[in-house]
Amino acid sequence: MVRAEKGVNKLSVKDTFRRWLILALVACAVMLGMSVWLTAAAIGNVLQLKWSLSPNEVGWLVTAVQLGFVIGAFGAAVFNLADLLPARVYFSVSAALAGCANAGLVVANNYEWALALRFLTGFCLAGVYPPSMKMIATWFRTSRGMAIGTIVGALTVGKASPYLFKAIGESSFSVVIWGTSLAALISGLLVGLLYKDGPHGFQRASFSWKHILVVINHRPTRLATYGYLGHMWELYAMWTWVPAFMLASFSSWSGQVESSRIEFWVDLSSFGVISIGGAGCIWGGLMADRIGRKKLVKAAMLVSGSCCVVVGFLFGQSPWLLLPLLLVWGFFVVADSAQFSAMVTEVAPQNVVGTALTLQTSLGFLLTMLTIQGVPFLTEIVGWKWSFAFLSLGPLAGIQCIRKLKGIHKGSG
Repeated sequence: MVRAEKGVNKLSVKDTFRRWLILALVACAVMLGMSVWLTAAAIGNVLQLKWSLSPNEVGWLVTAVQLGFVIGAFGAAVFNLADLLPARVYFSVSAALAGCANAGLVVANNYEWALALRFLTGFCLAGVYPPSMKMIATWFRTSRGMAIGTIVGALTVGKASPYLFKAIGESSFSVVIWGTSLAALISGLLVGLLYKDGPHGFQRASFSWKHILVVINHRPTRLATYGYLGHMWELYAMWTWVPAFMLASFSSWSGQVESSRIEFWVDLSSFGVISIGGAGCIWGGLMADRIGRKKLVKAAMLVSGSCCVVVGFLFGQSPWLLLPLLLVWGFFVVADSAQFSAMVTEVAPQNVVGTALTLQTSLGFLLTMLTIQGVPFLTEIVGWKWSFAFLSLGPLAGIQCIRKLKGIHKGSG
């Protein structure tokens, strides 16, 4: 018997089967498309030697992607692109352009060109991640938390992939760049050729400057967004700098400051620590559908926020002690990410869901610029051992916002 969706609509057997195929398709496309995000972080040490960069300048190679994404996403929100353009076209063109911008790093001959290309990469990726969540929501009403969790899980694995390319290519600059760029191009082709919207499409919106004000003035949407900001305060700073943290810790433990063997294991470990978040996202989606999104995000932020502090006590200790904690942190730091987006699809006025998702995402990534640059600044003052501790403030604030949301909105746990 086919399970009924919420409300009066039922999916046919054919559509029930198709939605799982679509979920697999979009998840694969997101994983491939988002692989270009952390390429500069993965090859940061190569670029640092090539252009004599400081740690802060290496950080800006990641921050430039965040800035490009913010501007692209905010522009999309202002002009309601996610609600006006066909998702298939918007996603596929954006993914292809992101791959081209990323490939430009191969011929970039100075730091300034690299920054511009990273900015363009982030700008184009604003048409990949936010639309993908709305695309999947058109196929899923029940199990929406699991479905969007799968998408964010795929995004997480994709963002970890440059470290895998680097390990396989023995720190080859070109292997990382060409591998991730090709993946983004394939992503655009997959969606452009195979994706179709589901039967639960959102109300189409005509252009209006008022839509962004509707989102800002809607208190449940604001609180869900504030919770997301607390989550984002921690997430990207952790993803960006945990490889450097591991390199410093492993080197301190072994007594070898320069070692290709240590770097190889750091690259593999970085891929594992970041990509395990993919499993965390799927787990988070399943648990959110079972116990409620608000309970899930509070639990995940409690664990990840604690890891921000505890990880400092294991700096310089055996990797066999440090890695298990980092894997736990990597699992929980992103396990709740999709649920903030799922909350917005449920609490926001339905004719501006795309704009609400894009605005939420753009503000979150704007905030990450502060913490990405903040970690190396603090490292110079307190060292790697305690430089992650301040990230725990984000989850703490996020938990308080979700408690307030629960008090005014009883849906979704």
